[in-house]
Amino acid sequence: MNKVSVRQARAKAMIGEVVRIQGWVRTRRDSKGGFSFLEINDGTCLGNLQVIADADLPNYEDEVKKLSAGCSVTIEGEIKESGGKQETEILAARVEVLGWADPDSFPLQKKRHSFEKLREWAHLRPRTNAFGAVARVRNQICKSIHDFFQEEGFLYVHTPVITASDCEGAGEMFRVTTLDMDQLPRRDGRVDFTQDFFDRPSYLTVSGQLEAEIYATALGKVYTFGPTFRAENSNTSRHLSEFWMIEPEMAFHDLDDNMSLAEQFLKRIFADVLAHCSEDMEFFAQRIEKTAISRLEAIAGSQFVRLSYTEAVERLIASGEKFEFPVSWGHDLQSEHERFLTEKEFDCPVILSDYPCTIKPFYMRVNDDEKTVRAMDVLVPGVGEIIGGSQREERLEVLETRMRDQDLVPEDYWWYLDLRRFGTVPHAGFGLGLERVVQFVTGMANIRDVIPFPRTPGNAEF
Repeated sequence: MNKVSVRQARAKAMIGEVVRIQGWVRTRRDSKGGFSFLEINDGTCLGNLQVIADADLPNYEDEVKKLSAGCSVTIEGEIKESGGKQETEILAARVEVLGWADPDSFPLQKKRHSFEKLREWAHLRPRTNAFGAVARVRNQICKSIHDFFQEEGFLYVHTPVITASDCEGAGEMFRVTTLDMDQLPRRDGRVDFTQDFFDRPSYLTVSGQLEAEIYATALGKVYTFGPTFRAENSNTSRHLSEFWMIEPEMAFHDLDDNMSLAEQFLKRIFADVLAHCSEDMEFFAQRIEKTAISRLEAIAGSQFVRLSYTEAVERLIASGEKFEFPVSWGHDLQSEHERFLTEKEFDCPVILSDYPCTIKPFYMRVNDDEKTVRAMDVLVPGVGEIIGGSQREERLEVLETRMRDQDLVPEDYWWYLDLRRFGTVPHAGFGLGLERVVQFVTGMANIRDVIPFPRTPGNAEF
């Protein structure tokens, strides 16, 4: 007897097969005709598999009629053509109860809970339709990311989680230490980090970019895909303290190459989700965001508009639109400005480039005007920025000057500067936050609902 998943058992081609399935009961409904309908789900798909359990089963009265939501079971029987909405169902020859769930205390009963409430049960919320669908879409996106870069000839590089470097210069980093907080060693009035595990202040990484550049300047094209951390005390629906980043770095690439790759990359992700997660995407379109499918289709088939930051500012000012935050050259664009460009001005994704150097990090290449850098942001309708990147500064003297301008000590980045001393090349890269793209694809309003265990201020229980 073959063990199959609920996803497999729901296929019409399985009719007539005698199989074993294992999963959790979603509902039980007893018929006056002396049998019960069980809805079983094992997480492999959104839909349930209907099981017909006849009263002739030896444990029907003692166990089957006591099943409730959350109980785990093994079902053996023949797959039949169903007369209902689903194509198949199982006529059970055996029902074995593996684990009971007390209906009086199991929280996921018929009552619909808010997503906020479900965050209190992070250990149980994957069993709901919404979070099961999020998990499957997230999985597909991760698969597409690896498939895309592997097919494009990139090498997957693992960059460190613990670092002494601050890639963004933001200072909002989690410190890593083994020092006794009650008896901190001091020297000259300051904490003596020479007695710490790493002999210097160390942190959880905010980005793998700088280390990825090391491998890009040796192996050509690489990408990182791992957890990153920000100690930003923010409780918005768009911020997490721990999140996953995808960061490709490419030697011998310029900004135009970077923009083309980012566009191709997003289109591939969206096309794969539409092709492989159709049932889950229909759920999101019906229950979460009605344009969930149509906007992915539109982006996958569109040509991204390319526009300089200066041109964007001019268009925003000329639009006559009343924005909450005024638009002026030299200041970062707000989400409302980015959404106006993508939703009203062009009605498609936009790639902005050449931002003022005063609002961008030290590693971005300075343009000939010495006022702007070769930066890029990919903006999509409904969200705004989804990808940020740049051509990297490959000129040693310029890079050192940029570091000092941002109050960084070049000597602390001696290894990064060596990449410019020994065979420097034009190179570029970008970063995509996995949770941001999952949030965009699914239409989920809060980023805490697209990561299995959200880490936010005051929340690290699970």
